[in-house]
Amino acid sequence: MSTAAFDVSAARAALEARHPEWVPRALHAALDDVAAAHPGRAAVLTDERAVTYAELAEWSARIARGLVAAGVEPGDRVAVVLPNAPAFAAVTHAISRVGAIGVPLNVRLQPRELAELLAQHEVAALLAVARFRDAGIAGALDGIAPGWEREGGGAALPALRRVVLVDDGDDAPGTRPEATRLGAFERDADPALDAELARRARAASPDDVATIFTTSGTTGHPRGAQLTHDMLLRSAYGSAYTRGFEDGRRILFALPLHHVFAYVEGMLAALLAAGAIVPRLAFEPVDTLEAIARHRAHEVLMVPTMSLAVVDAAASGAYDTSSLHAVMSAAAACPARLWAQLAETLGVSELVTGYGMTETSAATTFTLPGDPVQLLVETVGRPKLGGVAGDPALDGMLSSYRTIDPDTGAALPDGAVGELVATGPIVTRGYAGDAHGDAQAFDARGWLRSGDLGRVRPDGYLELTGRGKDTYKCGGEQVMPQEVEAILTELDAVEQAHVCGLPDERMGEIGCAFVVVADGADAPSEEALLIHCRDRLSRFKVPAHVLFVRADELPLTASGKVRRFVLVQRARATLGR
Repeated sequence: MSTAAFDVSAARAALEARHPEWVPRALHAALDDVAAAHPGRAAVLTDERAVTYAELAEWSARIARGLVAAGVEPGDRVAVVLPNAPAFAAVTHAISRVGAIGVPLNVRLQPRELAELLAQHEVAALLAVARFRDAGIAGALDGIAPGWEREGGGAALPALRRVVLVDDGDDAPGTRPEATRLGAFERDADPALDAELARRARAASPDDVATIFTTSGTTGHPRGAQLTHDMLLRSAYGSAYTRGFEDGRRILFALPLHHVFAYVEGMLAALLAAGAIVPRLAFEPVDTLEAIARHRAHEVLMVPTMSLAVVDAAASGAYDTSSLHAVMSAAAACPARLWAQLAETLGVSELVTGYGMTETSAATTFTLPGDPVQLLVETVGRPKLGGVAGDPALDGMLSSYRTIDPDTGAALPDGAVGELVATGPIVTRGYAGDAHGDAQAFDARGWLRSGDLGRVRPDGYLELTGRGKDTYKCGGEQVMPQEVEAILTELDAVEQAHVCGLPDERMGEIGCAFVVVADGADAPSEEALLIHCRDRLSRFKVPAHVLFVRADELPLTASGKVRRFVLVQRARATLGR
């Protein structure tokens, strides 16, 4: 167990010496810079292997040549459906090299969800694990686009020209012998392909869109937040600077890399300190503690449900956490006792929480290492320090917040509670092909509407007071009630369904569905409804509870809309939460 305080100021000074000025560049260019300076240093650590920076850069170049040879053009969308494995990093930088746009997707998507997103983003190429635990991507493609191994997406997904399977999960080589595997797809150095990659590098801009992350929309329709190379790297640098990364920081996480949290706060932030990521395929508290010791991790990224489980496991066994000095626990409220337990049980001196959105390139605010526990409980921090990447117009920060009236959009006085809105160089400029979504997402001055209620305190720290929109977060993943409601009302026996989020100590929030049974229909059982949801939705979207009500018992506004906050109150009273 480590008890020595970590010198955050010295770490920041070293990071500034590494990056004396901000140089906008593409993702792969940032990788190449580190590979040139530290070729033999580990970039990705797993229990099976260590991938050095030189190996990662060359691996991504081989994949990039394969993408060019397959006809992938600058601006094409390339979907990445991979677990937390080294191939995710290699593929991400390969997509950057060819000037394409990465679309990371959840490996546990149900076939319906996968088909909708591949079509929505007009994906030209898909690199995916054939199977991962209970998710069979190859099997899902059989139902979505039969013949995908030879013909791509066919008539079902006409934009999809190539599918490549990656042996970086539970799938065994040879399970789909007719499909293209990553090893065969990669290309060694080739004068023509390398000349084309060089041409694309000269034509590319750091302001080009690098990645489209799927996020929720208030209508229940997923949206694609467009983030540029420079947005992602500035945000990553600001996170490394604020949290005080030492040279070579090793960051362990089981949070999925398809999510902006692990992608920026883990993978890219570590890159800017020439550090390593220690991605775990799935979260298990004992595995987390054992991996900290095995890989000498310096920091762990978690959501509160993970933090609680790790503390419980650490208290019941002897684990070597002497290398660990930092924990970032975010995406939901963390009680004071849990912060104290993290410090005492794991022996860490840096505890931080933060706040952000997919649309803001991950965290925009952080508490500072060394802040009192009271600030970690009451606030989600203040706009993170930008260092050399900061915006002079924002006093060197990367974002700025204010509040507006959630109904009228009018600006509110300083310190007033309202809907939090953000601006800054790491905030998305809009959604892919979704002008209507853009109109809803930005206020009249062009500030991004968060949908969260809160206030900016006089000391600059943000307090969250509630949600102004219907979405809730289960285990750090955002859930759109409208999507779950649409699945439930597919059943003839369900006349209405209304879903809300309930506070939960382990998951942050869990779903509760209020169901009105159709006239004349036999009431389905709670388990039958949940099975129907499990077959069609990702696990985190499936409600934990179902409550049956009559239509006249639903709390409605004067215009006939359901008042979800009243549903939350009723559910908590009924379930004793």
